Amino acid sequence: MLQLTKFVARTLSFRLSLMVLVALAILLMVALFFVFGYSRKAVKEEALAKADQTLETVVQRIDNILLDVEQSSGNIYCKMLLHANEPNMMDTCCRTLVELEPYIAGCAIAYEPGFFKSHPEGFMVYYHRSANENGMGVGPVQRTDTLGTLPYNEQNWYVNTLKARAPFWTDPWDDNQQQSYTSFCLPIQIGDKRVGVMVVDISLTSLSKIVLETKVSPNSFCTLLGKDGRYIVHPDSSKLNESVLEIVKKDSDPLVQEAASAMLAGETGYKYVRLRGEDSYVFYKPFERNAVDGRSMEKLGWSAGIIYPADDIFGDYRRLHYTVLIIAGAGLLLLLLFCQTFIHRQLLPLRMLSKYAQRIAEGHHDETIPDSRQQDEVGRLQNHFQRMQQSLGVHVSEMKQLSDTLQERGEVLRAAYEQAHVADRMKTQFLYNMSNQMMSPVKSIYSDVMTINDSYDKLTDEDCNQLADDIQQKGDKITGLLNQLIAESEKKKV
Repeated sequence: MLQLTKFVARTLSFRLSLMVLVALAILLMVALFFVFGYSRKAVKEEALAKADQTLETVVQRIDNILLDVEQSSGNIYCKMLLHANEPNMMDTCCRTLVELEPYIAGCAIAYEPGFFKSHPEGFMVYYHRSANENGMGVGPVQRTDTLGTLPYNEQNWYVNTLKARAPFWTDPWDDNQQQSYTSFCLPIQIGDKRVGVMVVDISLTSLSKIVLETKVSPNSFCTLLGKDGRYIVHPDSSKLNESVLEIVKKDSDPLVQEAASAMLAGETGYKYVRLRGEDSYVFYKPFERNAVDGRSMEKLGWSAGIIYPADDIFGDYRRLHYTVLIIAGAGLLLLLLFCQTFIHRQLLPLRMLSKYAQRIAEGHHDETIPDSRQQDEVGRLQNHFQRMQQSLGVHVSEMKQLSDTLQERGEVLRAAYEQAHVADRMKTQFLYNMSNQMMSPVKSIYSDVMTINDSYDKLTDEDCNQLADDIQQKGDKITGLLNQLIAESEKKKV
């Protein structure tokens, strides 16, 4: 790390490349942030629109199946009324309805005891399709004559339908073989009297297979709940016997329970949940039937929903996100390499000038700097540096000559200074010697004068003359020394 730091600190081209890279990376990240944010919002809005459209398609498709069954049943119902006193016609109508309508898994027609004189104990006929292992009605139409073998024998179907004021659809129910159905029930009324019932069954497995062909994405699926929470449509046929309320109790995600409660409450919207370890969106809306003349429009209380995995919604977006980031990262690395190479080449003249500057600093002023072919700032800098080096060489040469001259003159001045210093020492020594020579006569004169002054009355004429002669001799000696000093001074001046 320390070596990398030193490398960055000492390499101008790499620092410039990093600055360019950081600036572009920041700009790119900001742009991608807004682009991806807008894209995610657009993808989510598109998913909401697709889910809503698919839900509407599912509701319409189911409603079309129900309406087709209702209309077919109504047509047979009208035909039955035209032949109300013919038991054999009831059998034919029931069989015809099951054979001609592919969505119908079974049909039962029953009359009150005594309505047919030939059947004082009551009349009942039931036709159904034989089903495969998936509950799909694919086999021939068969008749069941025994009341105990009816799939809804324990559902009070006859009593409930006879008491109904209008045709209605039942919530899901199971037969003896644990196959799930929903039934369209019509009370048979002649005049003011209800004399029987007609029940038409639709296999929920068959309905699921038909509805589940409508998908908003490969991994999404549709569901349809009855008002009691049981599945009317589900991709897993084993769940058609279960209630969504029982299933969500096993799920720890409270949002799943909220979504289920919202569906059963007939609300419209969506929730973000986690199902089967996968993030998903649950879109739901109440099942509403189209109003058709003569149709019974009672509220079914059903709710349609779509489980839309988040990966189906944002999978391509995320893959594009990662792809763009990888491409952007690779592009930035290539840009760094390109900038490093380009700037390094552009800075080669500066590296050369740095080398020549170091050589000049070491005293090599006569080296030739090559001309630059570049016309940019670096080229002009190299040419200016070349002229500066040439000018510096001239100045250095001149300074060297001047230095040599000054050195010569300094040597002369140094010699003169030495001579002056020697002369000064000699002068000082001479003065010192002269002073020493005059000191003794002066002291002698001073002593004689003090003797005369102190002992004048006691001195004889002979003593006085002798002292005067001594003073005269000493004075002449001092005068001679002074004349010699003056003479030497005059010589120095000359």
